[in-house]
Amino acid sequence: MEEDFQPEYGPKWSDQRVERLLGALVLGVVALLLALIVVVFVHGWPSFSHNGLAWFGPGGNVEEQLAQISQSAETGVGYIYTFHAWPLIWSTILIAGGSVVLGLIAALFISVFLVEFAPNWMSSILTPVVRFLASVPSVIYGLLGVLVLVPFIGNHLISEHQKASVAGIISLTGYSLMAAVVVLTIMIAPLMVALFTDALNSVKPGWIEGSLALGVNRWRTIWKIGVRAARPAIVAGTVLALARAIGESVMLAMLSGSTAFAPNPIDGLIFIFEPSRPLAPTIVKSSDQLSSPPASATLFAIASFLLFSAAVFSLIGWATRRSMNKYLAR
Repeated sequence: MEEDFQPEYGPKWSDQRVERLLGALVLGVVALLLALIVVVFVHGWPSFSHNGLAWFGPGGNVEEQLAQISQSAETGVGYIYTFHAWPLIWSTILIAGGSVVLGLIAALFISVFLVEFAPNWMSSILTPVVRFLASVPSVIYGLLGVLVLVPFIGNHLISEHQKASVAGIISLTGYSLMAAVVVLTIMIAPLMVALFTDALNSVKPGWIEGSLALGVNRWRTIWKIGVRAARPAIVAGTVLALARAIGESVMLAMLSGSTAFAPNPIDGLIFIFEPSRPLAPTIVKSSDQLSSPPASATLFAIASFLLFSAAVFSLIGWATRRSMNKYLAR
């Protein structure tokens, strides 16, 4: 006689209790995130309130402003908060934006090749390599850039005439906008490739096979069907790469020239060889000034701007993915 099998359910870990535990964990993470946002904005508010919209505009030398802000806590006369962050914001836009655009183009073509055109043996080798490159610490990329790319730019791409033409303003040594963009592109591209390949592999095979059966060539099929269906994931990967590019600090501090200078496209080709410094490396460089209340407020204001920018781009990416998902669901 066979006994009826009755699974045993532990009373301590019922579905309802697990659900409540996971819900409490999510609420805890959300609470910590909100607390982080509040703390950063509260500490940075004195800088915003003293400068108003001028905080985001041009005016004066950023290095001198940071020095005056830090020293004002020692004079006893009164705190100075005057700060104009446009050179840092402009540098962030150029470096992060340029690297994401280049990385998106390169990652998209590489992903299409790995998924549709590469032999199985090549794809099985390159896919783990790409995922490994996505996890390499940024300081390693910065070190390689300092040892290889920066000397190459300084010795072979920048002429003596170009160095002499800006000798009284800045120094062209190879630590430049170009070096920062190239290395940052190499750093974020593997992350985008890893996400894009997963998205392309998840496209329904029947869609691809149906297009090929109708006589459409493979290249047109993958771009019109595969890439189009994977657009939500492509947007998500691009936003994630942009967030990493905006917040990168150590590598950019090593390669960008660490000078609060706003490269000007009007200068011509020399523009890409000019040094600059984005927002995140400025926090790292000035972190020893946190003991000064006005300097601390200024650095927290920079962190607030970075946090707000990342949130805005995340919302834009979320809205874009929703609109694309609705289109694909029709």
